[in-house]
Amino acid sequence: MEYNLKSSSHSVYNLNYHLILVVKYRRKVFTNKKIIDELKKRTRNIAQNFDIKITNQEVDKDYMHILFSSKPTTNLTKFINALKTGTSKAIRHRFDIEDKLWDNVFWSNSYCLITTGEVTLDQLKKYVENQGEPK
Repeated sequence: MEYNLKSSSHSVYNLNYHLILVVKYRRKVFTNKKIIDELKKRTRNIAQNFDIKITNQEVDKDYMHILFSSKPTTNLTKFINALKTGTSKAIRHRFDIEDKLWDNVFWSNSYCLITTGEVTLDQLKKYVENQGEPK
């Protein structure tokens, strides 16, 4: 089993995530290339402040997918809150979208965060089960 491992002074890790953010009430806000470009730019800037590497990000009319990697010490809740707050403020102040929002709320309160890996769970279980057995 081969991993793309990173290391710090006290750990070796490979942490990859898939984050999905949805606009409140699925309002169709991302209909303009300038808005989408601003959202992606702000996302990269905020991620950089948290030492997070964005692998990929894509947007549809009412949601955003972000693939990213982080360190074990990253506070993901703080990152996601900063991301939602920062992107919301920037887009609401730069673009006239108030008529597309409900009660001036941009992102839904909830989000979906999924860990990703380079192997399937079944492969990992098999690997762990075979530890300690003679080769």
